[in-house]
Amino acid sequence: MMQTTENLTEALKEGYRLGYEEAVRLAAAVPIERLCEMAGNLRRHFLGNFLDTCSIMNARSGRCSENCKWCSQSKYHHTNIEVYPLVGAPEAVALARHNAEKGVRRFSLVTSGRAMSDSEIEQCRTIYEVLRQEVNISLCASMGLLTKAQLQILYDAGVRRYHCNLETAPSYFPQLCTTHTIEEKIRTIGWAREVGMEVCSGGIIGMGETAEQRIELAVTLQQLDIRSIPINILNPIPGTALEGTKLLSDNEILSTVALFRILNPEAHIRFAGGRTLIKHLERRLLHSGISASIVGDMLTTSGSEIEQDKEMFKNEGFEI
Repeated sequence: MMQTTENLTEALKEGYRLGYEEAVRLAAAVPIERLCEMAGNLRRHFLGNFLDTCSIMNARSGRCSENCKWCSQSKYHHTNIEVYPLVGAPEAVALARHNAEKGVRRFSLVTSGRAMSDSEIEQCRTIYEVLRQEVNISLCASMGLLTKAQLQILYDAGVRRYHCNLETAPSYFPQLCTTHTIEEKIRTIGWAREVGMEVCSGGIIGMGETAEQRIELAVTLQQLDIRSIPINILNPIPGTALEGTKLLSDNEILSTVALFRILNPEAHIRFAGGRTLIKHLERRLLHSGISASIVGDMLTTSGSEIEQDKEMFKNEGFEI
């Protein structure tokens, strides 16, 4: 098996890509330590020791019309989150500048809700135009199932990357959300690309899916050629439909990250939500395929302190 995995690693470096069945067999046959070693090898080969950082702002919170079982912002759930309308440019500029001064590479406005109205997109256009003028940071957006015309407006305002998580495997998504489909997400991703944007798309693990469905998600992202893949760890928030969900084991998290890297060797595999649950694993994960991170707070939960993150990344041999 040692020789087999070495040969597979070399094949992946030369352009070979695993399919679903082969990935399932690999996961079953190879010890987790070896999977992590393979993943670390591939990360170093394709991405070196550079760690890509980004930050997000919860730019509109709560009252979401969608029934996603994991989400504290859904109107179907009773949580204690703060609810507020779209922020203004001064608040966005202040947070973006704070992140830029700490060396963070990208900044995204993230809004609750299925999508944005045309008038709200015009408000966002103004915010992004101010951000582009006043802060030296790459601009991203995460605003749901926008139309191609709306995405074009954001692109013209300076947004260069659009985020739209698939969230979970296509086979499992209908069990977690029935108010929209994964096909609508994939359509939005296609439109974002058509207007010239890069795409960021990943998911949440630990929502009751099987290990095979986590592989299915990773393969789907491979087929879509996604180059920035955030992996969120479910934080079971009280009041949501998944509040009692059992946390994944350390080995399940390690093998998932490693397999996401093996299946998407050229992509940035990104720390995202739920980091407070895996602090004890982060250093191992950095050598098991992780090459990027959201830093600072998440949407409705605390994240990580930027300076502490930078210190940890550097101590593990990464350049920011």
